[in-house]
Amino acid sequence: MSAIDTARTVGELVTERPARSRVFEEHGIDYCCGGGIPLEDACAEAGVEAERVLEALATAEGDSAGECDRNWAEAGSAELVEHILSAHHEFLRRELPRLDSLTEKVLDAHGENHPGLSDVRRTFLALRGELEMHMSKEEQVLFPAIVGRGESLPEGALDAPIRVMEHEHVSAGRALEALGELTDDYTPPEDACNTYRAMLDAIAELTRDLHRHIHEENNILFPRYAPGQG
Repeated sequence: MSAIDTARTVGELVTERPARSRVFEEHGIDYCCGGGIPLEDACAEAGVEAERVLEALATAEGDSAGECDRNWAEAGSAELVEHILSAHHEFLRRELPRLDSLTEKVLDAHGENHPGLSDVRRTFLALRGELEMHMSKEEQVLFPAIVGRGESLPEGALDAPIRVMEHEHVSAGRALEALGELTDDYTPPEDACNTYRAMLDAIAELTRDLHRHIHEENNILFPRYAPGQG
């Protein structure tokens, strides 16, 4: 196994081996919206020693040597779009209504003792609205253009819509960061009921999936059609 060059960007490293995303998540390193900066700088921003992250990456890659983890950089655009739709968009369609119900129930039951839950609910509702509009634009405009015309698209034709998608990814990333802070990194309080714990687990899972989702678009799909973006 070759040593990892800390001058390489976080996005490149995850594109090469998607399983690395788990290590970056554990150390608070942004590999989706912030994936364009070198690993060394990303570690500094996250306040973690680069050597510690490199050791964790080496351990994780040794543990997952036999794991089937698709490298989507090797897939064609149509296949990658289908994966994003079937894996990530469908995940959001299942989980967003569920989290809507969970955040409402937990706020009703625990809001008096945990006033911060009102901010959790408010932040989630804003994120849900943004994500549903975002998916609609991708499914109705951007993805059909990519799949339908692909290589025949004029240079720069998708710069504007991709710029909008990336801006919305940044907004979603900020909302996820806020949810992590509001829930103390998804840590249940002593009086948390099972519904409370389920809500925290669902927020954590939403965060993990959306990080992969944004990474696959920002660092793999979009640069094929707007290489000057990012």
